[in-house]
Amino acid sequence: MLIVENIDLYYGASQALRSVNMRAERGQVTCIMGRNGVGKTSLIRAICGQQAVRAGTISWDGADITDVAPHERASLGIAFVPQGREIFPLLTVHENLQTGYAALPRAKRNIPDEIFQLFPVLGDMLKRRGGDLSGGQQQQLAIARALVTRPQLLVLDEPTEGIQPSIIKDIEKIIRLLGQRGDMAIVLVEQYFEFARDLADSFLVMDRGEIVLQGTREEMVEDDVRRYLTV
Repeated sequence: MLIVENIDLYYGASQALRSVNMRAERGQVTCIMGRNGVGKTSLIRAICGQQAVRAGTISWDGADITDVAPHERASLGIAFVPQGREIFPLLTVHENLQTGYAALPRAKRNIPDEIFQLFPVLGDMLKRRGGDLSGGQQQQLAIARALVTRPQLLVLDEPTEGIQPSIIKDIEKIIRLLGQRGDMAIVLVEQYFEFARDLADSFLVMDRGEIVLQGTREEMVEDDVRRYLTV
């Protein structure tokens, strides 16, 4: 289980997160929603160690990881799929997948067959450069690269951004399948309400660096959530 307790995060003198608390459990998809600029990405950057917090604690499986470096969190099973995908455009699809090896011991440095079962299009494009793929294919590659690390916590930042509807449906199916396996906690940042609603086991809504709504999917009141998503 991931437990975030009372974290504050600053960029210089500007406070981005204020006493934020959240939990994410294996076998569940936890969705973080809110408008642009309310702290969603800051929260997951804190979870993944890419941004230091000024106060509060972050723990994973009972261990305090608040001050643990990002590469060490990756070795602990925390994988991050950033907004904008950030694949390596000049590397081939195969080479992009192999970059996930950095978080693994030498004995596990291989690409699981499951990757190509989940993303069959990648198996047909192993020798193509990442930059030659469509946006949707690059997003699939970014998720596949994270899965190469055998994560126990998968963090995705707006995976539907700029993606064609057919690929969004494919990504939705894959996230649901990964959640249902029960061996992985998934944290999903998303502005597309229907996508988040259909996937979420639990949700939280942010505004101005704070959690303003949270609960299970059954407790979600659509009008209340949408009020914090519209400009």
